[in-house]
Amino acid sequence: MTHLAREFALSDVALHKICRKHNIPNPPLGWWAKKAAGKAVKQIPLPKAKAGTSDRITIAAGQLGPEPEVIAAARETARLLASSIDADAVLPANPIVDRTISQLRKAKPSLINGLVTIEGLNVIKASVAPASIDRLELALSRIVAAADALGIKLARGEKTAAFTCDGEVIGFSISEGVRREKHVLTEKEIAEDQAARKRRERRWKNPNSWDDMDFSTSFLRRPEWDYHPTGQLAFELENSYLLGGSPRRSFKDAKVQRIENMASDIAVGVAVLAAAKKDDHLKREAQARQAAEARRQRELALRRDHIAERRGKALDEVLEELAALDRLRRLVENLRAENLAERAGRVSQFLALAERRLASREAALSADGLEQRFETNKLFGGDDDHAFRPPYNHY
Repeated sequence: MTHLAREFALSDVALHKICRKHNIPNPPLGWWAKKAAGKAVKQIPLPKAKAGTSDRITIAAGQLGPEPEVIAAARETARLLASSIDADAVLPANPIVDRTISQLRKAKPSLINGLVTIEGLNVIKASVAPASIDRLELALSRIVAAADALGIKLARGEKTAAFTCDGEVIGFSISEGVRREKHVLTEKEIAEDQAARKRRERRWKNPNSWDDMDFSTSFLRRPEWDYHPTGQLAFELENSYLLGGSPRRSFKDAKVQRIENMASDIAVGVAVLAAAKKDDHLKREAQARQAAEARRQRELALRRDHIAERRGKALDEVLEELAALDRLRRLVENLRAENLAERAGRVSQFLALAERRLASREAALSADGLEQRFETNKLFGGDDDHAFRPPYNHY
């Protein structure tokens, strides 16, 4: 089991689950050691497949190399489900696939690369040559059926049809490769250019008949490159930056493997990408919460500094006013000592002003006066931070 699991690029536990799911016996502990020692061992016979089930089990392709635990677990679960896919079963019709193929057959190929391209809310984004549409229909039908076996549904998307898996939307497209070749003039193009030159030469001999076309070299302008469809299809899952992992997104025709035979692999890839996206959302939400908490703590620190600064400033102002009050009190006492009440001159008027101001300042610096001031200025209470504004760039 360990050696086989390594060949399939999955854990021996996952391979054991697949065997147990399909009632495939595996040797008990010590079986291989007894066999290696030359002792007689009994091989448990392979039971017959249950009625209505396929006699062939497909294990989806694995991915070598380390990957996050969440993605690895999602991959093994999807591969376990994919092992029950019957490759020979009759493929159910799908309205989105049918609509996609129908529109592809009606559309006209591009004059540049010979591909037919469609995209829309209720169709699959595709770009293939007319000769590949039959292959595309078979491939899409198998992929959609395999995805359905894994609980993945094909549905209308915001811009084009997409898969939905565990609350995640997975966009995808399928396209055909194009080969570029240097353009070689055809006999027809050579003849057209020669005829155009002769016409221009004749017109140049008669200046009175010149027009703008006589100064044009458009008949010499031919495409630099020719583009030809290769017949090789590629299934591409949406490309987005994910935290912690980058699952496989591309499935292409190869020398041996073809897209239509990779349905279970693609379905597993969709399930893995959905799990990776969900994990990415959770990680980003956690990061956002951490960032918000960090911002909150920074703002609290700035708010505390703001309150401390306002309170300290208020205390300094009161101390300055007390010092001024003490000087004013001494001035009034000195003037009163000279018995100015009998005099009606300017100094007596000055003393009257000083006495009124002294009374006002004493009242303002009393407990009641300070209470009223702090209430007005919102100080030394729960509203100390009423004028706080965090800096624009403090985040």
